[in-house]
Formats: sequence, C-alpha cells, structure tokens
Amino acid sequence: MSNACSLEANRAKKVPVRIPEEEADRLAAERGVRVRPNETLEEIDERGVFVRQPNAFITPFGEKDGDLKAEANRFKIFWAHGCHWSNRPVIVRDILGLEDAIDDLATSGIGKYGHGFTDQKDYKDPSTGAVFLSEFYENARPGFTGRATTPTLVDVIEKKAVNNDYHRLTNYIEVQFRKFQKTDIDLYPKAYRKEIDEFNDWLFPTINNAHYRMHFCLSWVAYDEAYQDFNEALEKIDQRLATNRFLFGDYITDADVRLYVTLVRWETYYYHNVGPLKKRIAEYENIWGYVKDLFAIPQFKKYTFFEFPKNEFKGHRGWNGSFLERIASQVPWEELWKTDGERAKLSSDPDVFLHTDVTPEEYQSEISVSKWNNASWDDRQPRNVSISVDPSINPLKGLLKNKKA
Repeated sequence: MSNACSLEANRAKKVPVRIPEEEADRLAAERGVRVRPNETLEEIDERGVFVRQPNAFITPFGEKDGDLKAEANRFKIFWAHGCHWSNRPVIVRDILGLEDAIDDLATSGIGKYGHGFTDQKDYKDPSTGAVFLSEFYENARPGFTGRATTPTLVDVIEKKAVNNDYHRLTNYIEVQFRKFQKTDIDLYPKAYRKEIDEFNDWLFPTINNAHYRMHFCLSWVAYDEAYQDFNEALEKIDQRLATNRFLFGDYITDADVRLYVTLVRWETYYYHNVGPLKKRIAEYENIWGYVKDLFAIPQFKKYTFFEFPKNEFKGHRGWNGSFLERIASQVPWEELWKTDGERAKLSSDPDVFLHTDVTPEEYQSEISVSKWNNASWDDRQPRNVSISVDPSINPLKGLLKNKKA
C-alpha cells in the first residue's frame, strides 16, 4: 500500500490522474456505467432535510444460512482518502493485523461517474479489471440505480459488491475475521457489544452524519437542526472525555475509530463547506487532546490525510481565495497534532489496546442490525435517535481491564 504515514510523504504523493470527461464518457459507455446520482436531488425530503440513502448491501457475515463467510484473500476494501466512513475499516484491519487476509485499494474520483481508479495502470483495479466502483454494484445487482459508496467490500473472485454497510462493516471484520488476526487486540469486547452498538448508533446522526446534514440540506430549518445536534453532541463527548482517556475508558474500541475519522475530516476540511463554526475541534480541551492522542498511533496516523493544493493560489480570485487555497498546505499539521502525553494520566494502563486470549470461536456473536439501514424513510430521519445512557457518561467505566493492568 502507498498510504502516507508522514506529512512529507503526503505532500510528495502523486495527485491522482484526472481523466478527461470525454474519456470517462467513453469508458462508461463501454462498461454500461450510469452517472452517479446526486445527493441533493435524490436524498432530500419535503422539509429540505438530507436523509442519507440506506446502504444497498447489508448481508451480514455470520454463521446462519445466507450469511457471508469470512475467508482470507477473497475480499477487498475499496475506500477513499477523503471519506471518513471508509477510513474506518482500513484502520481497524491494520490494528488487528489483518492486512494479509483482506486487501484494499483507495479509489479516486472519475467525474460524474463517482469512484474510479484513475491512479492505476489503464485506470483499472489490478485484481478485478474494473474501472468504476459502480461496476461491482451492477455485477451484484443488475440495474442498480443508487450511489456506489465507500467503503465497499468486494468479493474479488466473483467481482461483485457484497457489503457496503459502514454501520457494521468494522464489526464484521473484528468478529468474523478474528481467526485471521495477527494480534490479540480486542476493539469490540463481546460482553459489552450492546453498549458499544448503542453509542455508535447515536454517534451516526449526531456526529458522523451531522456535518453532511448541514452540507447537503436545502432549508434553514434542516441546517439549524443538524447544527444544534452536532454541537450539542460535541459538548457531551467533551464532558465524557474529561475523565476517560477514550470513549469507554482506558482502551480504544470500535467507537473511537468512528469518532476520530469524523473529527479529523471536520477539523481539516469539511467545515469550510458547511457554514458558521461554533467552535473548532481544537477549542475543545478534552476532545482536542483525545484526537492528538489517537493521531500518535501509527494505524490512525497512516489514514489521516492532509491533502490540499500546494501553494498554487496566485491571487487570481483576489480577496475571495479560500483558506484551503491560500494557507492549508503551509500549515505544520504534524507539529500542531503532536500529543503532549497528558491524557495518559487518565488511564490505569499504559497500553492503549485491550487484549484477549479467548478463541476465535468464543469471540463470535451475532452482530446487531442498525436501524439506519431500514428501508423506511421515516425510520432513517436524522433526529430519530435515542440512547439509554446520557452520552456524556461512560457506562463501562472501569469495566474494561487487561489482565496485566
């Protein structure tokens, strides 16, 4: 993999090739690929609220008839640098030591056709020959008309999409692929999966998807709802992190991966398309220290991308040149994001990961179904969220323990 671990490597990385529109049209016509649907046309309700499409491929990995079965070297994660949903599974995969079992490839934009592989030879995914991510969707479901999204888990033998459920994909990797792990790290402790799932399902509309709700909505009412939800949730999380090094205590869990990737993209990029900022992430004392704490961990840093135009702004837009054009590429990101180590004092164990010696068989459980994949538009309304414990409180305080701690 060519993913950058340092700012210097990020800056030196080649910018993906942009295919001329006529060439993209030709390739799409050859392969029967449709233009990607537009969120602001297809996923807006009568109030102007952005209600994200449900994931198309949600067949779980598991032991029941019809479930997907975990195999090494059969599945590949297609992800995108700028998509925080898709940064999750590659971070989890690397933490668990599953690189040899599950392959990956970062996509690049291919204009109006969505995700492609423009930085690959002949614009093709080396393992399947596909030019467009949507080809895997068409192979799996002929006539598919929705958006092909990242992350998508593809069966490279059958060359079809099998799962794009970012709500539960990391959980399937953590549980069903356990037998292929090179580490004994536990991001999803079996005894507490209910609590982690409930928190994650609260996190989705209030944090993970809230900035998209602000960005794609088409009414002030919808914008204000998302703005309030996002900022109120951040305050609760900042309160929670005042006495917890990570969301559920001394150790990183699946939930931390989900929160981190959104905070990173918000602080460095997404905010500029959204509107007024109440507070920057760097202004939250506990959240900011938490983000820097995670950034210091190699698997998180590897998938944190500071990609901006490299001082190409020449004043051609005068006073209207944006911060991202004028300044962002000059920011000493790694220096600003360097942890001071102070948050380690909140933990009773210097190890940031929980470890388990249970067998892969003992580790199994049926993964819960997320209501955010329900077909009903009403079920997926962003404010249709509940949680049994106030998010500012860690219900597992002191319960996660390494044997040596």
